[in-house]
Amino acid sequence: MSFQTKVTPEIVELAEECKENTGIAKELYAEYDVKKGLRDVNGQGVRAGLTNISNIVSFKNIDGNRVPCPGELYYRGINIHDLTEGFLRENRFGFEEAAYLLLFGRLPKKEELDDFCVLLANQRSLPKNFVRDVIMKAPAKDMMNTLSRSVLTLYYYDKNADDISLPNVLRQCLNLIAVFPMLSVYGYHAYNHYIKGKSFYIHNPSPKLSTAENILLMLRPDTKYSELEAKVLDLALVLHMEHGGGNNSTFTTHVVTSSGTDTYSTIAAALGSLKGPKHGGANIKVVKMFADLKKNVRDVTDEDQIREYLKKLLHKEAFDKKGLIYGMGHAVYSVSDPRAQILKSFVEKLADQKGRHKDYLMYSMVEKLAPEVIAEERHIYKGVSANVDFYSGFVYSMLDLPLELYTPIFACARIVGWSAHRLEELINVDKIIRPAYMNICPNGEYIPLDERK
Repeated sequence: MSFQTKVTPEIVELAEECKENTGIAKELYAEYDVKKGLRDVNGQGVRAGLTNISNIVSFKNIDGNRVPCPGELYYRGINIHDLTEGFLRENRFGFEEAAYLLLFGRLPKKEELDDFCVLLANQRSLPKNFVRDVIMKAPAKDMMNTLSRSVLTLYYYDKNADDISLPNVLRQCLNLIAVFPMLSVYGYHAYNHYIKGKSFYIHNPSPKLSTAENILLMLRPDTKYSELEAKVLDLALVLHMEHGGGNNSTFTTHVVTSSGTDTYSTIAAALGSLKGPKHGGANIKVVKMFADLKKNVRDVTDEDQIREYLKKLLHKEAFDKKGLIYGMGHAVYSVSDPRAQILKSFVEKLADQKGRHKDYLMYSMVEKLAPEVIAEERHIYKGVSANVDFYSGFVYSMLDLPLELYTPIFACARIVGWSAHRLEELINVDKIIRPAYMNICPNGEYIPLDERK
């Protein structure tokens, strides 16, 4: 018998029975005060732990009232605006500095940063024949699954894979931070060659280059890139690196780490979470939504036509008919997402360099009109603004990154945050995370098989 990949009528019928006997009335969540998604009706997350690593501010208390404010993001207590302005002002790449800050809790001195860059460069290699035997042997169309498979396979090359002592876990995390770009880009090249029939090439990373520069070097056939391209990608990596302990993939990291399992299994679980379109795949949806907008709006400089298209999105009459304007709104931020603001400051420069200024104006118009349209069409408990995914997808498209790599590039950044949170869980808590679920199914009696109707 062959491996079954088709949904048969029998399976459809059984699925309906599953749905009928598993559904839970929505009003019961309110009756028993259960926070769906671990968030209350005002969007506040249920407090599940403590962290030193990052902080998100979206509301402030003024005279005893909780008032929405412009979003703030802090890495180890340092405002993300100050952090990014610091390395940009000094004309440096920021990924390695931000990684050091998140992992070790403080900004590195110059010699410490230099040593850390060398440490990552020395870790930027894969086991002998790994590309041939693992990445090239089983190419897949989904790069996140390819990345997960590669991470899990690295377990078998690690002689101390199950050792969860702090030094060993740190060693494993540093190695994964260093090789994630290689695993992602090489996985894409294998897919591009074996599945799409394009030319195949592998470029070795350079120990003298930053993480962002190496991603572009390994990805492009001619290894060429501009300084602005590398700087913008580096900035995007820093902005995607960490976002509080409560985001889905980071919470997954805490949960799986608490079971005492190995680093590779933990990070593979986080990757599975990030793969979801509600989490890491959102910027792909943004790019596809704008492609649909350009296809269906006659004049993309006309505000009225753009407004009508946005209304159609909300009414499930356009694009994927999900009723969403992708890239708008966030689970935490309301007035603004600081990451989107920082990234936008470079988007126009890159758009001008790439000859896409008209697209930039189109994005800006949607950013302006979408909150107005949403406010008119929906009853919402908080404000809506552009989130980081709104501009990151546009940035990636201008960098000529293929859609298949959008979420893996996100992972190349977020692996730093996951690593910091895994270390934090191991250092501070020795208790498995096990929340309670309330059972609402009534008890019944076992009926002998021949008596069942």
